[in-house]
Amino acid sequence: MTVLGGIGFTAPWLLLGLLALPILWLILRAVPPAPIRRLFPAVSLLLGLKDDESVSDRTPWWLLLLRMLAVAAVIIGLAGPVLNPSRDAPGSGPLLIVMDASWAGAPTWPDRIELAEAQLTEAGRAGRPVAVLRLSAPEPLLFQSAEAWRSRLPGLSPAPWQPGPPQIDAALDAIAGTDSGFDSYWVSDGLDYAGRDRLLAALQDRGALKVYQTGADVFGLLPASYDDGAIQLSALRAAAGPDREVTLLADGTDPAGTARVLASATARFAAGETRAETALSLPAELRARITGFSVQAQRSAGAVTLADDALRRREVALIAGREDREGLELLAPLHYLEQALVPTADLLHGGLLEVLPANPDVVVLADIATLSPAEEAALTEWIDEGGLLLRFAGPRLAASDVSRSDEHPLMPVRLRSGGRSVGGAMSWGEPKTLAPFPETSPFHGLQIPPDVRVTAQVMAQPDPTLADRVIAALADGTPLVTRKPLGQGQVVLFHVTANAEWSSLPLSGLFVEMLERLAVSSMAKAPDAADLEGTTWTPVQVLDAYGRLSEAETLPGVDGADLASAPVGPDLRPGLYRSGDRRLARNVLGADATLEPAAWPADVPVEGLTVRPELPLGGMLLSLALAMLVADVIAALALSGRLGPGRATAALLAAMMLTHPTEAQQASETDFALSATGEMVLAHVLTGDKEVDDVARAGLRGLSDTLFFRTSVEPADPIGVDLERDELAFFPLLYWPITPVQPTPSAEAYARLNAYLRSGGMILFDTRDADIARFGAASPNGRKLQDLAAPLDIPPLEPVPGDHVLTRTFYLLQDFPGRHTGRDVWVEAAPPDAEQIEGMPFRNLNDGVTPVVIGGNDWAAAWAVDRNGNPLVPVGRGFAGERQRELAYRFGVNLVMHVLTGNYKSDQVHVPALLDRLGQ
Repeated sequence: MTVLGGIGFTAPWLLLGLLALPILWLILRAVPPAPIRRLFPAVSLLLGLKDDESVSDRTPWWLLLLRMLAVAAVIIGLAGPVLNPSRDAPGSGPLLIVMDASWAGAPTWPDRIELAEAQLTEAGRAGRPVAVLRLSAPEPLLFQSAEAWRSRLPGLSPAPWQPGPPQIDAALDAIAGTDSGFDSYWVSDGLDYAGRDRLLAALQDRGALKVYQTGADVFGLLPASYDDGAIQLSALRAAAGPDREVTLLADGTDPAGTARVLASATARFAAGETRAETALSLPAELRARITGFSVQAQRSAGAVTLADDALRRREVALIAGREDREGLELLAPLHYLEQALVPTADLLHGGLLEVLPANPDVVVLADIATLSPAEEAALTEWIDEGGLLLRFAGPRLAASDVSRSDEHPLMPVRLRSGGRSVGGAMSWGEPKTLAPFPETSPFHGLQIPPDVRVTAQVMAQPDPTLADRVIAALADGTPLVTRKPLGQGQVVLFHVTANAEWSSLPLSGLFVEMLERLAVSSMAKAPDAADLEGTTWTPVQVLDAYGRLSEAETLPGVDGADLASAPVGPDLRPGLYRSGDRRLARNVLGADATLEPAAWPADVPVEGLTVRPELPLGGMLLSLALAMLVADVIAALALSGRLGPGRATAALLAAMMLTHPTEAQQASETDFALSATGEMVLAHVLTGDKEVDDVARAGLRGLSDTLFFRTSVEPADPIGVDLERDELAFFPLLYWPITPVQPTPSAEAYARLNAYLRSGGMILFDTRDADIARFGAASPNGRKLQDLAAPLDIPPLEPVPGDHVLTRTFYLLQDFPGRHTGRDVWVEAAPPDAEQIEGMPFRNLNDGVTPVVIGGNDWAAAWAVDRNGNPLVPVGRGFAGERQRELAYRFGVNLVMHVLTGNYKSDQVHVPALLDRLGQ
């Protein structure tokens, strides 16, 4: 780009055309030639006469000037003028744009995208191939044109984690996979992390490196803790600087369930310090409503910390069957429970009807056998609403008739009369140890101390449901802890006492861990990997890079040890996790985290993110030239006396059409809507790959012809759909072929796609790879499908079952081949309660249409035909191949009929005909 007078020109050689303007001036003055004046006496007879129409004898100077300016505007406009051009040397050869793309860059992500767009614009002018590498989610480098990457920029987003060793290794592998050198622009988030120096060296070995980094500080928030009756909060900043205060917000819900800021506190960074601490003292009722904390005005996942059971102290009501005896505290029924719960829970004492109105989290009954009808009714209602009743056995329960012949509603199992005593002179052998906890038990993974012994217990009656309710047992298999659900809550019974009379369990640390697993107590500190060994945690909500919570949906469960110790990343998202009744928050920053600013070598230039937006002037100059030429036409007609009222109106209309191109665009949109709705039309998503798009269009053309000849559906020619621009509601079916490099749709496009799926539309995803990796990460097309489908509102999926309506909407099908005879085809999963109705060979599924169908058989290639109806792509060999193509057409017909008619084949009226055709 050449810069003249502060304005850049992308094609400066066109400015040489300005040198021809004087010559053009002379030509316009000479043509036509001016008339010669001759004296002729007889002309005096004409003096005084006036002609109604007068014509100028030469072109006026102002009209010549207008024409000259119009030509100059055309020349300068075609030269590509740009206001505020980049003055950096454009460089040559490949260019790699590296972006940390972590949570630290989320607050300034729009500035980073604007910078990347400016870099792509400059690279496009220089004809440089470009690749973009996100370090938080690296992929193999693909050098493409700058325009191709500009279309993909809206789909790039930061990740709620920093690049870790796995991501750095993947990025180094991607760099090593390129044969040639390249220059690099590194858009840094301003934080240091492990492996950054290795990546820096690798980039410098390949070519010149420039770094872009904001001067703003990065803030973080450590997980909150509860200590000394107050919530302890610690904020971090990356760079030590002058005194500064930040406001920390406690976010939660009010009694109506509306999200609000419940409290705030101020933390002060001392000069030169990078850590600021503060305490927040709140009532237990308000503290229980807190869902998380955040740093005010910082939109990043690192500036957010979520609250879990470690912060929320549970309220536990303790009720014993007999009074404590003075001087015998160790024999008191509640002594060991109080010692275990005082550090982590708020304890309530009193009568049952007195504590229930306080709505405690847990009610503990120690050796209480009989309850009054009023107490029983109130306790049952409280459990139905989600409460946990924890009961301990004892002499009174063993001597009572509670839950003997019939199971009592507030007991998990039936009990035998009396009890069992072991280890004495009249006992049944030696004291018993505990058996390992089964995988289905909430205690699974806890280490059992070898010195825990049970000398007495109440016995459970054998029952068909007993095995499902035992969550802990002795070494000989007799139940030690049983549990059953009751409404939204549950009832748990320890078959031993809460003190050390019947067992040594209350004397061990295992007792505290068992109470913790039952969510009776809160965790006083964050659990380590050993504490969570053997447990599986299901993600409930996850954070994005901006600190916003969203539903985890279909994310897989996480092993407890990994949840406690593994760094956050693609396989361990920051968010809330659940295991049974316990909730654990995995935040971006751990309790011992620090923020270190990124330091760069002296030979690496570092610039800010500020970009002066370039303003192309070519379009404005060409529009101005067009307007001046229209004015020239009108002026020329006026001077020649040919501009009547009708011609003036036509000229004005032409000028309006030329100066209002948006009307033409609106007309184009109207034409698209008319062509899409005049007849039923099948559509395919444009991928940017011309070969793939052509095959998709030809495939839908072949399927449309098949529908026309075999069914009552008469589709028009298929249409390619641009997800960023076109309306989707016109089409019943979208065919979406997957390519590894197709651009990711923008947030607005995903919003339209989700609205399309929710309103009854269907998308047929085709990875075209024969499902070689079962849509997993081993296939580039499978990885791309996962990325493209992640923001979509897709229900749970399952392989097409044999009784799915898709197998019989028009043809009776068993397989769904395309160009490949691949594996499973996935559709919306049937509801759990879908059962086969008597007299029907299939289940009575819901009446809706599956919103997505996912496969990899390359159906469009099997359907594809040219304008004469001849197949374009070979399928198989000989008769077997033609049979495979025929089955592909039949699948397409079934698919379209399913979209248009839903599950009408499930109606009872069709059963006789279907049974006859099935030969049943």
